[in-house]
Amino acid sequence: MKLHTFKGGIHPREMKELSEKCPVTSCMPKSKTVTIPLTMGGAPNALLVNVGDQVAKGQIIANGDKFMNCPVHSSVAGTVKKISKCLAPGGVEVPCVVIQADDTDRTDYMDVLDPFTCEVSEALKRVRDAGIVGMGGASFPCHVKLNVPKDKEVHFVLVNAAECEPYLTCDQRTMEENTDKVIDGLLIVLRLTGAKGIIALEDNKKYLKPLLEDEIVKKNASDKISVFLVKTKYPQGSEKFIVSACLGVEIPSGKLPADAGAVICNVGTVCAISDAFRLGKPLIERSLTISGGAVTKPCNIRVPVGTLISDLVPEVFEVKEDCAKIISGGPMMGFAMPSYDFPVQKGTSGVTFLTEKETVLFEEDPCISCGSCVATCAMRLSPVLIKRELEAGNIEKAKKFGLMDCIECGCCAFVCPSHIKLVQRVRLGKGIVRKQMAEERAKKEAEARAAEAKEAAKVEAK
Repeated sequence: MKLHTFKGGIHPREMKELSEKCPVTSCMPKSKTVTIPLTMGGAPNALLVNVGDQVAKGQIIANGDKFMNCPVHSSVAGTVKKISKCLAPGGVEVPCVVIQADDTDRTDYMDVLDPFTCEVSEALKRVRDAGIVGMGGASFPCHVKLNVPKDKEVHFVLVNAAECEPYLTCDQRTMEENTDKVIDGLLIVLRLTGAKGIIALEDNKKYLKPLLEDEIVKKNASDKISVFLVKTKYPQGSEKFIVSACLGVEIPSGKLPADAGAVICNVGTVCAISDAFRLGKPLIERSLTISGGAVTKPCNIRVPVGTLISDLVPEVFEVKEDCAKIISGGPMMGFAMPSYDFPVQKGTSGVTFLTEKETVLFEEDPCISCGSCVATCAMRLSPVLIKRELEAGNIEKAKKFGLMDCIECGCCAFVCPSHIKLVQRVRLGKGIVRKQMAEERAKKEAEARAAEAKEAAKVEAK
């Protein structure tokens, strides 16, 4: 059986055995309170509720009128208690709506909509109104991704079922427990894009292949959907490598998968799309994995968006005293957090609690120019050269060596014998570039306003 793969990458310990046999169970925060960020992907949203307002489950509480806006809904029925800033992944504080649930089942869902008979424009509007974003971590608005520009042609929709991050297993459990919903959601996406579907499944989960193929046959979709086994290797789940492995083409630098003829959706995303049409249900809850050596009971759970991780302790799981690091996401690309007092967002695929043994921290040694980072980099960059230029303050040269093309997967740091924190340096470098770009945009906008004012003054003088 052919295994699809890509050049480079690493094989970290998978640690899937901690939670892969745990069914997804629905949980509520013990305080019955949710803390929902106003924006979870796309352009910043405007607040639509006030303190004291009664809200229904599924009611829109934040939205905007820009194409890139993606609405946010209340995940419980209750009362708006507070509007304040809260810690979010990445170590930043974001505006949030705090809602106290009232134990009622009041809902404000949308009407059920047949995805195969409605107009494509109506279907895209449904995806937007449901607030669906990429649930693999990036949280890119799904209605934007599926609204393929006229100058681009999409031939394939790839369902990213690789789940290559160590410890995380919520996508694996979703495919096993909700196979019908995965295929239904994919068929809806195929109808919107006019493409064929490929489910890219890592071969450490190959037992799911017959389950998926049986469901494809049941839905008479054998001519539309295929299941590809991809080699178990990190970062196989990155969109660039899924496209490379399955289609044999490369996404151009600075471009999107659509430029390579593909659209990529996460397993959770296609399930959310199915719910949006079949149930009229917006994206108000998500499945995630709680795992790591510092957790007493690793598990896969489904919780309302906005649930504080700390609000699940100790009823759902307990954290051991030897916990040394808390990561929102997986250990390779997740964000280290100062505490577990942060909310589940639409893109939260898991929370990993690691012991000191699992997170051995080394002092950096000087670079020995061994080239291990170059050989491992799946993006075919030279991390060592990017690091040297950044340290020298040569941002433009670092960009030429691929600074902005780095996907921050962490493979280079993983194999570095000198334990150099290459990813952190890249992130800092990207921050400098983005700041420069923002300043340049602001300068151009100011010059444009000044030119307009000068022209208006001339007209007024005449």
